Amino acid sequence: MTGVGDGRPGGGTPEDDRPGADGEDGGERGERIARFLARAGIASRRAAETLIAEGRVKLGGRVVETPATFVSPGDAVSVDGRAVAAPEHTRLFRHHKPDGLVTTHKDPQGRPTVFEKLPAGLPRLISVGRLDLNSEGLLLLTNDGALARKLELPSNGWIRRYRARVHGRVDEAALAWLAKGITVEGVKYGPIQAGLDSRQGTNAWLTVSLQEGKNREVRRVLAHLGLQVTRLIRTAYGPFQLGSLPRGAVEEVNAKTMRDQLGLDVAPRIPRGRELAAQAADAAPEAEKRRRPPRARRAGDPYLNPWGTGRRRGES
Repeated sequence: MTGVGDGRPGGGTPEDDRPGADGEDGGERGERIARFLARAGIASRRAAETLIAEGRVKLGGRVVETPATFVSPGDAVSVDGRAVAAPEHTRLFRHHKPDGLVTTHKDPQGRPTVFEKLPAGLPRLISVGRLDLNSEGLLLLTNDGALARKLELPSNGWIRRYRARVHGRVDEAALAWLAKGITVEGVKYGPIQAGLDSRQGTNAWLTVSLQEGKNREVRRVLAHLGLQVTRLIRTAYGPFQLGSLPRGAVEEVNAKTMRDQLGLDVAPRIPRGRELAAQAADAAPEAEKRRRPPRARRAGDPYLNPWGTGRRRGES
């Protein structure tokens, strides 16, 4: 996904990122090292192959020379001299990205990054696509590089939906024509659904939906129509919605949604807040339940809210 822009290295179409797609996973040989690194959240599978080609990956203390190398349980793997922990269960998170952050782990220009600003207590994560520096809204994060690449594929048919604040004269007929696709400066863009939500003078809010998500697509297409985008918020990525998630916060997608939407059998998310309270209430003896006051008190449970919305355990 791009469109707000995906510059993830080693692009390409990872149709073989599915477990067992090329017969490499399972059995006595273990799994190929590029997939191991992707599932460990180090990089996408294609980017992991680049790390291997650059000689930055070691297995058992020896430099890995080919992505066809297999990793078995208990093998010691390192990248740039740092040990890589065995992959965890696949996890997926919704993040409300603020503007002013670049979607990368390290920016050569020294600009603040999404991953530097994430709340404490999260595993190592990578993004599903990107949002550019001045864009905000829903950004999916995962600890599984293979899943990230899979969710970025245009073949999913997933709609990326945005709210765009624009400056300029809005021509609703021109917006309607975007549904046929458009070519801007030699770049062909697929069908885009765009509609006017509200207008005040020369400023307006639009809803824009697309499937491809080429680099800065929304901004470039609207600029072609004479509209300057002054704010861009992604509100949905496929079945996942930004909803009321606070700015800067992170919330894990639950196991049921992962099964229903992605067909993944994953470990349940960490219970927190009201979930923990409900479990405790169900497990309590009947006598204790009878002693409880009719109205529950908020006891300052640090897991009541998503990451980034309040003080968490161990934080001062």
